[in-house]
Amino acid sequence: MPTIHHCDLAIVGGGLSGALIALAAARRRPDARIRLIEENATFGGNHVWSFFASDVTDPNRALVAPLIAHGWRGYDIAFPGHARTLDTAYYSITSERIDAVLRDQLPAQALMTGARVLGTSPTAVVLADGDRVEAQGVIDCRGPGDLSLLDLGWQKFMGMELELGGLHDVERPIVMDATVEQVDGYRFVYTLPFTATSLFVEDTYYSDTPDLDTQVLAGRITQYALSKKWRLARVGRTETGVLPVAMGGDFEEYWRSGGNRVAKGGMRAGLFHPLTGYSLPDAVRLAQLVAESGDWSGGALHTLTHDHAARLWRERRFFRTLATMLFRAAEPAERYRVLERFYRLDAGLVGRFYAGRSTMIDKARVLIGKPPVPIGRAVRALAGKRT
Repeated sequence: MPTIHHCDLAIVGGGLSGALIALAAARRRPDARIRLIEENATFGGNHVWSFFASDVTDPNRALVAPLIAHGWRGYDIAFPGHARTLDTAYYSITSERIDAVLRDQLPAQALMTGARVLGTSPTAVVLADGDRVEAQGVIDCRGPGDLSLLDLGWQKFMGMELELGGLHDVERPIVMDATVEQVDGYRFVYTLPFTATSLFVEDTYYSDTPDLDTQVLAGRITQYALSKKWRLARVGRTETGVLPVAMGGDFEEYWRSGGNRVAKGGMRAGLFHPLTGYSLPDAVRLAQLVAESGDWSGGALHTLTHDHAARLWRERRFFRTLATMLFRAAEPAERYRVLERFYRLDAGLVGRFYAGRSTMIDKARVLIGKPPVPIGRAVRALAGKRT
């Protein structure tokens, strides 16, 4: 016999955005009936999310702090013509930590795993087993809508946790090592030193296609490790991802593609940094916005999440312009020069850029000076002509 579950707030999708909304809502309204609905057996998927301290404002730190699995006092970048250490603190969140914190902070009845969703409405969720969740309001955080409605490049990656047979000499994260061979667009290797004998190493590409050859990338990660003279003992977790890099598109049509009149979060809401693909800062802000809202009805949540995401889409035209220049004005093998020049700028500017809070002065500073791409190609790219 099908069961009907009643609650105040139903969140569909137990990834980063859905988990943060559930945690923030429960902190703000501990007596509220919340349901976090996830298809898999655990929450958070299989991911490592990293962020800069400047990505999260002081009022939101208490929400994020329990999720942090690793932290460092700074990070490094390396390019063929420029290397630098930045003293901004850097943190990582793991899927395992998200799952553990949810189970610790939310009551068992709030967490619904193994629940495949057939459909959502502003006030209901229909499950594949015939059960139904009826709520004041529903937020859908199940991943992207129809990405074909956006003009995109891609940031794609494969990461491997390497257990070593000895110590490594990496003191802090290497967020971008672009001294590697430039293939398939802008390529860099990303390294997180989890312990004295383990590292998470990710091979990343700003590419024109979303294709991901895991066998080739695994080989490149192994070669990178050998070039550093790390003694490999075994490979732990492996993660892959393909993130959109937005140059343009129809935001309203994209929003509707994820469910008409249904509130949304995360990638489904278009809440990601257009150039970096970062979604964590946006996920934190939306979680607090929902938690602090006095009205969790379906219509009010739709208006709240839609208007928030639409405003950010409008405000981020500058980042989409830079993405266009990166993908359409720079030759693929020369794209690294754009980021190399960027990382010569002030550390505060860099932090605000990643957080999606660049000021007008920041934007001018990014654009002033000798451009790292041919001017003619840049003009044609911004005029909408593919080169």
